[in-house]
Amino acid sequence: MRSLRLNDLVSGLAILAVAGCAGTAPPRNVEPVSRGLGYQAQYRDLPARSPDPLVLRAREMNAARCRPPLGGAVAGDAMGKGAGLDIAALRGEKLSRNDLLDVRIDGDETLSGSYVISRDGMLKLPYLDPIPAQGRSTDEVEADMTLALIANGFYDSPPRLSVRVRDWASVTVAIDGAVFEPRVSEIGGTPGDRIDTERQLAIGASTEARNLSAAIRSAGGIRPDADLSAVELRRGGRLYRLDLREMFHGRDPDADVMLLTGDEIRVPSRDCFQDDLMRPGPISPPGVSLYLSNLTQPATGNAPSAIGREVREVPYGTRMMQAVVDANCVGGARATSANRSAVLFTRNPVTGVSAVIERDIEKMLRRAERDDHDPYLLPGDAIACYDSSVTNLAEVGRVMGIMGAALLLD
Repeated sequence: MRSLRLNDLVSGLAILAVAGCAGTAPPRNVEPVSRGLGYQAQYRDLPARSPDPLVLRAREMNAARCRPPLGGAVAGDAMGKGAGLDIAALRGEKLSRNDLLDVRIDGDETLSGSYVISRDGMLKLPYLDPIPAQGRSTDEVEADMTLALIANGFYDSPPRLSVRVRDWASVTVAIDGAVFEPRVSEIGGTPGDRIDTERQLAIGASTEARNLSAAIRSAGGIRPDADLSAVELRRGGRLYRLDLREMFHGRDPDADVMLLTGDEIRVPSRDCFQDDLMRPGPISPPGVSLYLSNLTQPATGNAPSAIGREVREVPYGTRMMQAVVDANCVGGARATSANRSAVLFTRNPVTGVSAVIERDIEKMLRRAERDDHDPYLLPGDAIACYDSSVTNLAEVGRVMGIMGAALLLD
């Protein structure tokens, strides 16, 4: 009986030893990412040898699939000129429903006071017909109010009056297209715990929380395939096209127009990955929530590796190898820690199809063309690190020792 157990143990140990030395099959994907035809060319497999001459091709491969920008090749060209006119029409502070206004008419305590723009976008004062306010400036509302006061016999000549915003309300807008999280979003407004009493008592208000950039960021930010030359804003049955290319680079602040409740924003796509958009900006994702798993040596678990239980926040524009270092997958004793690998689990944000990309960490560190095969990380990506073959054998040896000890004690 003991001889039979010994034979079983030897067989099991042989299987473990073979498993520890055996390689794993490369990941298979639906999309042809290994040939550079996935969402970004950086996903393609690392060739056996470096190219000669040494040329980085990923950016060029990505750009080759781009449709021409709808707003013209350069900001201000073609449709871009119309976009400039649309921005001019939308410029300035525009009122929206639920905004709090301070109305003052010289010598008139009856009509002077605070008013909220109604749900239908009208300003409603006692004894006057409703005055349109949605989408208009306070100067335009003042002019209509003056005419209404004279027409209703309150005054024979234009009175001295003022209309000022006391508090900007939040607005609800829809964002769709080439953004990471299309949604209906509520932006602007001030939470109750952040209200400044002194500001509340003052006349006048200012906000950037209702701007176009705030709405796009609330929808996860633009994707790398976004066409910023002709972003669509639909308001009150009219379609505006805005060129946001200069705004993305921190220029042309006028393009960051103020939004109203009911506005619809759509960011078109160029159907390609644009490396230039993979950096922090006014309408980029605020960062990348990255799922990490590191159970390799020298780290024995996620806690000793200083990795959170769920996600790690990294700056937008971070690449896979930077995250691998951040996950403590690089370094340690060369004899036992070399030849480790890392796996990136990602999803094409356009098609929704997943892809798994594996990289030999040591090869990536040694190869000069590493940037050409080092993918940019996208929101929601996940990275896992795998042990080296030496570490795998050490683990096999540990298990063999446990099994052998158990047999001797039996």
